[in-house]
Amino acid sequence: MLTPILDAGDRRPLYEQLYRHIRGEIEAGRLRPGTRLPSKRSLATHLKISVVTVEGAYDQLLAEGYLRSEARRGFFVQAGAQEPQPQERDPAPDLREPVRPSFRWDFSTGGVDTALFPFSTWARLMREVLSEQEDRLLSAPHPQGVPELRQAIAGHLYRFRGIRAHPDQIVVGAGSETLIALLVQLLGREGAYGVEDPGYGKTHRILTSCGVRVEPIPLDRQGLRVDELDSHQVRVVHVTPSHHFPLGIIMPAPRRQALLRWAAEAPERYIIEDDYDSEFRFSGKPIPALQSLDGSGRVIYLNTFAKTLAPSLRVSYMVLPAALAEKWRREFWFYSSTVPSFEQYALARFMERGHFERHLNRTRTRYKARREALLAAARSSGLLETGSFAGGDAGLHLLLWMDKRWDETELVDRAARAGVGLSPLSAYDLSPAPPDRPPALILGYTRIAAQEMAPALEQLKKAWGF
Repeated sequence: MLTPILDAGDRRPLYEQLYRHIRGEIEAGRLRPGTRLPSKRSLATHLKISVVTVEGAYDQLLAEGYLRSEARRGFFVQAGAQEPQPQERDPAPDLREPVRPSFRWDFSTGGVDTALFPFSTWARLMREVLSEQEDRLLSAPHPQGVPELRQAIAGHLYRFRGIRAHPDQIVVGAGSETLIALLVQLLGREGAYGVEDPGYGKTHRILTSCGVRVEPIPLDRQGLRVDELDSHQVRVVHVTPSHHFPLGIIMPAPRRQALLRWAAEAPERYIIEDDYDSEFRFSGKPIPALQSLDGSGRVIYLNTFAKTLAPSLRVSYMVLPAALAEKWRREFWFYSSTVPSFEQYALARFMERGHFERHLNRTRTRYKARREALLAAARSSGLLETGSFAGGDAGLHLLLWMDKRWDETELVDRAARAGVGLSPLSAYDLSPAPPDRPPALILGYTRIAAQEMAPALEQLKKAWGF
């Protein structure tokens, strides 16, 4: 069966994408003369698109002589289909790896300090798993993740986030991207999916690529505006209430209750709570997870080990409400686990024996020292005379609001030329920002040692001329 990748966010219509894919397969010889193509209805069902879309692609291929139609038999690849003229071919795709800029001081938010990873402990646990569970390593793991890891995650969530989850409600997956894509299949594509604006653009792209309508929802000082959800016809909303990215807002209890009430007001409404860096809170009492306040079974809790351990592990998990967990087992049991059992068993032992908690305590202490060094360097350099920090009580980045006389793009360019990597807030806008919003910059501090904060800020001071 033909299985092209169709992108709903592409500027080209879906029928044109399908037409170009089939034409390319014919021209490359992968669809040989006489090959029978799937019926319009079966291909539409397979690709989850409309029959009209397939019909449009087939009609174009018939008109250009790539296919022939036989009554009551179907569509066949035409022998001797004419090759298009060279100038009509699409240019060859550029498959080279994108060049990532390198900075002396990198304030990006996408990584962690890999030097903090407990390599010796992890290596010892991996050797144990190899020697003691070799018979289970080569067997397919449980579709939701190995029971030992799900049990360890459930215990961790109860102790640190107040979440009472049965291991059967937990699904382990290879990154949050994989889990979000699976959630679209579980929840359906009807209605709109709301995302925070500004917000993590990757979530918007993943949802769009899954074929759902995505609605950016504006924020105020308390986080996502719940009063905007109905006007956008949102049925599912993705939020980061414990520490919004990138504004750093912590959603207060009244707004959380309003969001929960919205979800409970109509059937099939759900909240995806992305708790991506909730382990890093540096002042005040821990904020309860939204899922722990949910009495209607409408919150899907999502978290990852990318920030606490390493992005390369590709281990994330979600906690499904009981009704959705039952639906998952009934309708999606055929999916295989996307995380190798080797890593799952090692991580389970890492958590069961208290290594994960000790590692969190060490990294939290280290990152807090870096945050404090960054704030101290900002004061001593005079940066706080032209800007102010926000979002520092939790998470692994700060937002630097600048005086309105500055331009974000110019600030980032000047910093880059001085060897300092920063991101502008505008990079995370999903719709035009309010005209009166001051310029702002995002500073992640996981990749810069505490003693390097002062030199980095001095370099910014010179670059920006204040």
